[in-house]
Amino acid sequence: MAESPDARPTPPRPGEGPVGTPESQAELPTLAMEALGEREPRGHVRLFGSTAFFRLWLTQVVSATGDWLGFLAIAALATRISDRPEAAVGLVMSARIVPGFFLGPAAGVFADRFDRKRLMVMCDVGRALVLASLPFVDTVPGLIVASLVMEVFTLLWAPAKEASVPHLVPSDHLTTANSLSLAAAYGTIPIAAGLFSLLAELSDTIGDFELLSVVRGTQEGLAFYFDAGTFLLSALMIWSLPLPRRRRADRGRGAKRVEFGAAWRELREGWQFVFLNPVVRAVNLGLATGLIGGGMLVPLGPVFADQVLGAGQSGFGVLIFALGLGVAGGVITISVFQRRVPKEWTFVVAVFVAGFSLGTAASMSALELAAGFVFVLGICAGCVYVLGFTMLHEHVEDELRGRIFSALYTLVRLCVLIAFAVGPFLSELLGELSENLFDDGHVGLFGVSIAVPGVRLTLWTAAAIIVVAGVIAAHSMLDAARKELVTGPPTVHRGGGAPPDAVEGGGKDG
Repeated sequence: MAESPDARPTPPRPGEGPVGTPESQAELPTLAMEALGEREPRGHVRLFGSTAFFRLWLTQVVSATGDWLGFLAIAALATRISDRPEAAVGLVMSARIVPGFFLGPAAGVFADRFDRKRLMVMCDVGRALVLASLPFVDTVPGLIVASLVMEVFTLLWAPAKEASVPHLVPSDHLTTANSLSLAAAYGTIPIAAGLFSLLAELSDTIGDFELLSVVRGTQEGLAFYFDAGTFLLSALMIWSLPLPRRRRADRGRGAKRVEFGAAWRELREGWQFVFLNPVVRAVNLGLATGLIGGGMLVPLGPVFADQVLGAGQSGFGVLIFALGLGVAGGVITISVFQRRVPKEWTFVVAVFVAGFSLGTAASMSALELAAGFVFVLGICAGCVYVLGFTMLHEHVEDELRGRIFSALYTLVRLCVLIAFAVGPFLSELLGELSENLFDDGHVGLFGVSIAVPGVRLTLWTAAAIIVVAGVIAAHSMLDAARKELVTGPPTVHRGGGAPPDAVEGGGKDG
C-alpha cells in the first residue's frame, strides 16, 4: 500500500514508548509478529521466529544448493577445458573473491538506498541468466568473466538479505535465525555434491539424445541449467516475502538514480561506524581473521596431512570432516544456550580458543589428535559466526545495516584470499627458511626432535593472527562496556517493529 505524503506514525499503545526506547524494544517481538500476521507462535514458527523467515530460509536453502552446485560445475569445467587445470581453477575461483574488494562496500550502499526485495530478485534473475549461458563457454577467460559477473550479483544480494532478516523475526530469535542461516549456507554442500554425481549419471544415461548435444547437456551443462533453475525459484520465493516497503526517508534520495557523491558519503559513514563502534569492530575482526585459520586448512590441509601426519589424502578428508562437524556442533550449542551466555564475551573467548586450537592441531603428529583439535576449532568457528552476526543485527541501525554487512563481506573476502593465495606461498618460503636455519628442518626441544616444516610454521602463524584478533576484540568489548556504563545501553531500531502499513502488500509491490 502506498504511503501518503502526510501519513503519520501509528500512535503508541499504552505502556509503549516511541520506537527506539527501552519500552518499545520490549514490544518489538510482538509488533514484528503482528506485522507479519503471526499472533500466536505455532509449529515451525517456534523455531524460525515467523513464517516469513521460514520462507526466507527455504529460499536460502534453494539458493545455497545452487551456489555449491555451480561451484563444483565451474571447477569441473575449468579442469576439463584447460591444459593447466590447477592454475585455471585458481584463477576462476579468485575471480569470485577479488570483486569484493572494489564493489563490496558500494553494494552495501545499494542495499541501504534501494528496495531490498527488488534488488534480491534482480540479482537472482541475473545469476540465472549467467548460469544458463555457461554451458556454451569453452575458454578459461570466458569462465573468469562469468565468475566476475556472478560475484557482482552475489555482492548485491548478500547485504540486502542480511539487512532484511530483522524485519522478519523477533529480536529474541536473531541468534537462532543466524544459526539456521549458517546451516542453510553450509549444510547444503553434501546435497550439492550428491546432485552433481546424479547429474553425471543422468548425462551418461541420456547423452545419446541429439537435443542434449545442441544445448550442451554434459554433466557440467546439466548442473548449470539446474543451478539457473534454483535461482529463478529463489527469485519467485523472495518476491512473495512480506518485506516492508522502505520509506523514501529511510532509503534517502536517489532511489531511482545513484548520486555518487551521496553514495560515497554513505559508504564513508558505514566504514567509520565499523571502526568507531567497538562491538562492530570486534565482530568484524573476529569473523574475518578467523577465516584465515580455517581457510588455510583448505590449500594447506593436504600437505599437512601428507607430510606432517603421514595420512595422505584420506587424512585431509578426516580433517575437513572434523572441521565441518565442529561447526555444526558449535551452531547447535550456541543456539541451545544463547539466552544463558553473554554474547560479547562468549564471542571473544571463542576467538581465543579457535586460535589456540589451530596452533595445537598444527603441533600434533598424529591424525586423531590433530582432528580432535580441528573439531574444537570448528565448534569455535560456528559460535563466532552465529554470535557475530547476531551482535551486528542488534547493534546496527537499519539504515546502516547493509553497509556494515558489506564491509564485513569485504574483510572476509580479503582473509579468504590471504588464506588461499598467500598461505601456500608463505608455506614454501618458511619451509626454505626452516631448512636453512635448522638441522634438516628439525628443532630439538627437551631432548625431543620436532619437525618444523613450512606448512606447520604457516599454520602456527595463522593461529597467532587469530589470537591477536582475539586480543583486539577483547579490548573493543571493554571499550563498549565502559561506554555503556557512562551512557547506558544503546537503543537500536532493528526494523522488527515496522507498522503494518509498511508491510501491507509486501509480496505485491512492483
